[in-house]
Amino acid sequence: MEEHFQHLYEALSQVDGYIYPNEIDLHWGLMIVLYPYITGLVAGAFILASLERVFHVKVLKPTYGLALLTALAFLLVATMPLVSHLQHPLRAYEIFMTPNSTSAMAIFGFVYLWYLMVVLLLEIWFDYRRDFVIWSKTSKGFKKYFYKIITLGINETDAKSVKLDDRLGYFITVIGIPSAFLLHGYVGFIFGSIKANPWWSTVLMPIIFLFSAMVSGIALVMVIYMIVSWIRRVKIDMKCLDTIARYLLFILIIDFTLESLDQIHRIYEAEESFDIIKVLVSGKLNLTLFIMQIGLGTIMPLFFLGIFQFYKPAEKIRKAVYLFVGIFVLIGIFFMRWNVVIGGQLFSKSLSGFTSFRAVYSGLEGYFMASVWLILPLIILTFLLWLMPPWKKIDELK
Repeated sequence: MEEHFQHLYEALSQVDGYIYPNEIDLHWGLMIVLYPYITGLVAGAFILASLERVFHVKVLKPTYGLALLTALAFLLVATMPLVSHLQHPLRAYEIFMTPNSTSAMAIFGFVYLWYLMVVLLLEIWFDYRRDFVIWSKTSKGFKKYFYKIITLGINETDAKSVKLDDRLGYFITVIGIPSAFLLHGYVGFIFGSIKANPWWSTVLMPIIFLFSAMVSGIALVMVIYMIVSWIRRVKIDMKCLDTIARYLLFILIIDFTLESLDQIHRIYEAEESFDIIKVLVSGKLNLTLFIMQIGLGTIMPLFFLGIFQFYKPAEKIRKAVYLFVGIFVLIGIFFMRWNVVIGGQLFSKSLSGFTSFRAVYSGLEGYFMASVWLILPLIILTFLLWLMPPWKKIDELK
């Protein structure tokens, strides 16, 4: 009995003002922060790849294959934070077996399968099919058998079959662009459609989520491209890197503008929830919003990327700045997700009180498991780069 009261006292110590008893503990924690963050990385990486394939930005060719494999690696792990959050996911498969057109979460299951099976896997297969055939004749061991199986018995390498592969791959990429928008835009739709929460309820939420996803995915590919080039000890294509940084700047400006417009609109309307949101932003979200998301993750990257459009220092300096800018952007977008998911649950529905969020280190909702779901895609990507190195593919096509 004393332990029960002790837990109650600890819970009440997190409360400021008046809140309902069922609002003391947050229902969505760190795993629900990671879920839109990882899906955003997938969508952004695919959009960067489509710039080369569909919009013919040929200077981005060195990162095309890398961006596709990065999207695939993170997509394979995208649902794992949800599985951790459910804790007993033995019936999770039913989301794919019982369609429900009125449930945004149920629709996600089909969007996820469509994007994984029809878009990413098919595009990568058409893009690598001829190379699989060639590599199956020159490789040994596991790689040889894998390449033979993955060709699906289609072993033609003539110009006609390669041209057909390219056309089909191009068609799938075109379909994949709106699919990428749908994959991540629906996450913002889920939050934006919750009318009872004034922090989430805005028509701009899906658009903000979408552009922030593009920002994070482009930043991720830029960082990975630099690290992979350093590991392989090959020279970084500075024209490609400068172009990625330019696109990152443009989309970051749009993303920051949309978020600023949303906040200005809230301030101008000054609805009944404005007072508590003002206290929330200046209090519990002060560090994560103003310092981490806006200062470190937005203003600083905008400053350096903007300067580099007018003045280009030595390549060594630009490489170092691009690396840190990419990392800062990734941190900033993570805290953007944090501020939306966690911040929206910190104030009560009565608009007269606050609770606090305390993440744990162990368990399926802790920091350790969050680290696992962030590191696992990088391990998968390392394996994919060993199995399907895009730089060898580029060399063979020349």
